[in-house]
Amino acid sequence: MSEKKILYCHCAYSRAVPKETKMEVLRKLSDCGANFEAVPDICKLSAEKSPLLKKFAAEENLQIIACYPRAVKWLFTSADASLGEQKICNMRAQQAQEIIDQVMENK
Repeated sequence: MSEKKILYCHCAYSRAVPKETKMEVLRKLSDCGANFEAVPDICKLSAEKSPLLKKFAAEENLQIIACYPRAVKWLFTSADASLGEQKICNMRAQQAQEIIDQVMENK
């Protein structure tokens, strides 16, 4: 099995995710040495039909930290980059530590 990869969305163009949650998740990812890539905003990447989303969708063992799973899946699909069964953590509904615990499980 390939190494776990985490995609972190900073939701830069939305205030839907509390700033404190975003900053705490990002800090904790950095502190624990996680293999992650941060993007400013999945919504913007989707609107631009960025090839980055296809690259991420093809990753094995990808976990995504963003917002509602149904929205994230729709954004990827809209950019012709359908997701499989990737785990998606929701910064709008989960606390930062809960997210970190989920993505670091079985690191």
